[in-house]
Amino acid sequence: MLNPQVAALLAQMAQLPPLDLNTVTPEQWRQRDRAMPDLPPPAVGEVRDLVLPLAGREVPARLYRPLGASGTLPLVVFYHGGGWVVCSIDTHDALCRALANAAGAAVLSVGYRLAPETPFPGPLDDCHDALVWAHDHAAALDIDPARLAVAGDSAGGNLAGAVALRLRDRGGPALRHQLLIYPVIDCDFALPSYAENGGGDFFLSTGAMQWFWRHYLGTIPTAPVDGATLLRTPDLTGLPPATLIMAQYDPLRDEGLAYADALRAAGNAVHAEVAAGMIHGFFSMFQIVPDAVPFIESAAARLRGDLG
Repeated sequence: MLNPQVAALLAQMAQLPPLDLNTVTPEQWRQRDRAMPDLPPPAVGEVRDLVLPLAGREVPARLYRPLGASGTLPLVVFYHGGGWVVCSIDTHDALCRALANAAGAAVLSVGYRLAPETPFPGPLDDCHDALVWAHDHAAALDIDPARLAVAGDSAGGNLAGAVALRLRDRGGPALRHQLLIYPVIDCDFALPSYAENGGGDFFLSTGAMQWFWRHYLGTIPTAPVDGATLLRTPDLTGLPPATLIMAQYDPLRDEGLAYADALRAAGNAVHAEVAAGMIHGFFSMFQIVPDAVPFIESAAARLRGDLG
């Protein structure tokens, strides 16, 4: 059954003018997101806006320290969702604050460049290089370079998982955990969860996911794309412990479950769960959907346990 708080939110969303995926441009979608009203965000100990000087470009980021924290902290590098095309560190500000407080860790939210202006692998390059930069500048950030994790929701979950794979293949830095929140893992639109939930009644639609993939890769791939179609990665061994949280009424549910199974089969420690009654995006909706909060706290507890 759909969570009543989610059902009420979907009823409100139904009053908004629908996006025409045949004509909407990325900038029009971004403008609509920027026009959404903001709720007062949770208080944290510190918020610091940064500009990361990466090779050949600068990438914005935002560093959060939790309430009551002192001294050197572990770091969670967070990548926002939005289909690699929309959203920003601003749209995910409240969630990053909540995650920092619940995990007792610093959170660095990375404003990676967006597609289609910067298509794959540009966003992934930004996400990987931002983590390496944070590791190399641990003293300035007052974080422990030996206690690192990645996290992300939706397309950000795809990027977090891809960063974990790239770090493994390039010899580090080492990660303690990867938190993948209803991640994009593949582009198999024949999965049952797409048939059940992709019609547009539950926030994220099949058409929207196809639109996002085309803008990120230029096409919907039929062959594996290293660093994008994570479920088709031939070798998933040697990865950090993973937490995957999917939503019951989400087109992406089944690919997330399949990735959890594949990670587990490759010998990795995995915790996977499906949030009953929830839809795609519910972590970011926690201020309107309070029933999302326990899932944030549970995910944060797993981060806290592995980060020490």
